[in-house]
Order: sequence, then C-alpha cells, then structure tokens
Amino acid sequence: MLKNAILIAGPTASGKSALALRIARETGGTIVNADSMQVYSVLDRLTARPLAADIEALPHRLYGHVHPAEDYSTGHWLRDVGGLIERGEFSGRKAVFCGGTGLYFKALLEGLSRMPDVPAAIREGWRQRLAGAGPEKLHEVLARDDPGAAAKLAPGDGQRIVRALEVFEASGRSILDWQRDRGSPLVDPSSATMILIEPDRAELDRRIVKRFTAMLDEGAADEVRALLALGLDAAKPAMKAIGVREIEALLRGEATPAQAIENARIATRQYAKRQMTWFRNQTGPAWQKISDTGQW
Repeated sequence: MLKNAILIAGPTASGKSALALRIARETGGTIVNADSMQVYSVLDRLTARPLAADIEALPHRLYGHVHPAEDYSTGHWLRDVGGLIERGEFSGRKAVFCGGTGLYFKALLEGLSRMPDVPAAIREGWRQRLAGAGPEKLHEVLARDDPGAAAKLAPGDGQRIVRALEVFEASGRSILDWQRDRGSPLVDPSSATMILIEPDRAELDRRIVKRFTAMLDEGAADEVRALLALGLDAAKPAMKAIGVREIEALLRGEATPAQAIENARIATRQYAKRQMTWFRNQTGPAWQKISDTGQW
C-alpha cells in the first residue's frame, strides 16, 4: 500500500485542482486524477482538466487517457492506479489524488470487489433491452433470476439493474456474491492525509457560473462538436458529462448562450449536491473538512 498519500476530494468547482497543484509543488508530488469524467480524451475544457502549463510543470497521471467510446469503471481506474504503483511512479514522490468521484476514493482506501469480465455482446444485449423495455421490466427479470440483488435496487435504477443482470449472465453468480469478495486497498489509510472541501453554497454557485462561461470561451463547444461527431451511444458515460447536453442544444440553435449557461449551472449545482451528500455519508472523522482551500 502507498504510504503518506494525500487525498483531496470535494464537489465540482470547489478548487480541488488548485489545492492539489499547490500541495504537489510544495511536497514534490505526482497528481493522480480521481474524477470519472476527466479520464476521457476530447473533453478537455468541458471537464476542467488541468491546464497544459500545469501538466508540464508537475507530473499528472490518468487524465484524458481514455477514448470516449470506451466504458471505464471504478475497477478500471483502480487497476490503472495499481499499474502506476507497480511502475514506481511514486518512488521518491508523494501521491496526490484529486477528484470528485467518491467511489474512486472508497476503492482506493477499502479495496474493490473483484468482478467478472462481461463479454461485450452480453453488455450490449442488456443495454438494448433496457432501451426497449425500460428499467421496470428488467427489474422483474432480475427479481426472477437474482432476487437478492433485485431487493437492493430500485425498479427505476436502470444502470445498476443492467449491471446486475450482465454479471449474473456472464458468471452465473449474483453480483452480491462478487461484491462480498473485496480486494485490498492501495492506499494506507492510517498514514494518508485526507482533505474534503465543503465550500459555501453561494460561493460554489458563483464559481460554477464563472467556470462554465470560461469553458465556452476556451472552446468547450468545439469539444462537444467533436464528441458528437463520433456518433456514440447516448448511454456512454462520456456523453453524460455535464455540459454536453446543454452545449448540444446551443449548437442546434435550441438554446441561447445565456440559456446554456443557466441550464449547465442548474445541472452542475444538482451534481455538486449529490457529491456532497455522498461524501457526507461516506467519509469519517479521518477526513479533514475545510470550507475553503485557503484554510490548508
């Protein structure tokens, strides 16, 4: 396990990246992305990935290394982090994990259940059935084949229902059985410094508007245009990045820039609220909570 790692978590637009840069600069650290949208290429500005000048100044890892056509899970990310450790990326350097994806941090500190490989044909088959029949019908199928998993999932939670069904078909075992078989953590919690940013809501809202406006000025619309040109399934995770739908409406002439900004503000604020709820419920007293990065 990595010793003395630094973990910086918090909602979108809370200043995590700036704090990570400062700490990495002061400690001689390597910054590792822990945000599920910043892993994708094409969406550079839209996902607020670090600037090129910052990446040149300090080592950054796992940013923009996944094509939007690929499905990338928490398991993939954890394996990639393991690869960094095995290659000696943190030899003589402090690991600074920075992002807003709670499950990444949870897997880092607690390990992750080993899941079976699911053939693409099985995965695609269940996705097509989800699109055609809807989540409630698939929940009925899951209740028949894997009642234990069905009991833990809401009938409208299509993505998790499909995941349970594809795991069952591919392995013949319940996803619950796989989840009980947890792997080993990659970071030593007892020596880690864990920082959770809990910004003032009014200040966060101001930052969200400012950042999305800047994204548009810096070419986010061109990124969305390039993403749409790939002709990807709307269910792909990269297609669900906040701002894609809002900018697509702008490109189609269905929204003005002001409307796109307001719609993105609403979507981002809702997402930030979900992030904070997750962190509040899942992080314990070992996490040092700050309301502003200047407090660190």
